[in-house]
Amino acid sequence: MSLVLEQQLALVAAALLAAATVARVWASAAGRSGDRATAALLTAAVAVLGAMIAGRWVREGQGPFLTMYDVLLSNAFSLSLLFLLVSGCLPVVRSAALVACPVLAILGIWMLVVPSESVPLPPTFDNYWLWVHVGAGKLFLGACLASMSAAALLLLRQRVEGDRRMAMARDPEALSRAVWLLFFLAFVFHSCMLVAGAVWAHSAWGRYWSWDPLETWTLATWLLLGFILHARATYKGMSENLGYSLVIVSFVLAFLTFFGVPLISNAPHTGVI
Repeated sequence: MSLVLEQQLALVAAALLAAATVARVWASAAGRSGDRATAALLTAAVAVLGAMIAGRWVREGQGPFLTMYDVLLSNAFSLSLLFLLVSGCLPVVRSAALVACPVLAILGIWMLVVPSESVPLPPTFDNYWLWVHVGAGKLFLGACLASMSAAALLLLRQRVEGDRRMAMARDPEALSRAVWLLFFLAFVFHSCMLVAGAVWAHSAWGRYWSWDPLETWTLATWLLLGFILHARATYKGMSENLGYSLVIVSFVLAFLTFFGVPLISNAPHTGVI
């Protein structure tokens, strides 16, 4: 796939993610579910993003691991796909697309304005543990996005009057259970990401941990997730709204870690290139 075609497909993918956002907001404002339209647009976006990754992989001879463009492209694909899968397994989460779609649209539009040049992957980095590390990270952020979106929807629902609130969250109790199930899975995947990342770092750099910005903020995110789960299990007086708010805060921290740290470094990890 040529770079020109890839850039054209990037425009299409961003437009599809933006259209999914508009369709979902429009349906919610009209008191309708909008599930089918949202799923169709996200599926189309996943197909386009998957084609971009495959074409870029063939052209460059490596996966999308290093640059900010790689990070945005791969996560726009994985988060869209994972949200569709979660929505299929937990239909109650479909209504949370009202919150998730704007986040996905931001990634798609952001991808259009960063340099798309590829950076060679050092040979020592390309091993099994890199795949486990990156894969666990995608699963963590996907579960965290779905959990955050459901939590934000439950908070938003309380501020909406009339019949619209039921169109936004048709089964609040089931959606609340989904929030915490997905948040727990996010913590599990995050733990796997940290362990696999340490093993990968040892094989790549000869050390398990170096306290670079990404490692430091990733550890802070893991500690916050663990604190929230521990507080919910032990502090019976914690309100549901406080719990939902902390879930949102944890996603914001994770989002800044995944997509903010590369802005202050040439690569996700300092010293990669």
